[in-house]
Amino acid sequence: MRKFNITVNGTTYEVDVEEVGGVSAPAAPVAPAAAPVAPAAPAAAPAPAPKKTSAPVAGKANVTAPMPGTIVSVKVNVGDTIKNGDLVAVLEAMKMENEIFSGVDGKVLSVCVGAGDAVNSGDVIISIG
Repeated sequence: MRKFNITVNGTTYEVDVEEVGGVSAPAAPVAPAAAPVAPAAPAAAPAPAPKKTSAPVAGKANVTAPMPGTIVSVKVNVGDTIKNGDLVAVLEAMKMENEIFSGVDGKVLSVCVGAGDAVNSGDVIISIG
């Protein structure tokens, strides 16, 4: 007879188990397992081409990222004249695309991000003068 502790729905029970048939058959011999082989390291992916971006420029206002995410597209270029409420970029965060709008009228002085760039909350997307 062998004793086991069994837990069911958080309650532990001590049970006695009797082996039926008296003598158990010997277990079949088990061949030793082959040593695991480490998979070959994948080839390094080529580095992405650097994005053409510029640093923020002092101006009337900066449009900043409201949350961390990835820039999907930038809808303006340096020199464009934009108005308050114009769409300037699309930011993907938590599998949702968020449209980023200008808060002022003016001329785009610099575009600080490109498509595919990761941004944090508060990072400058464009500078407006």
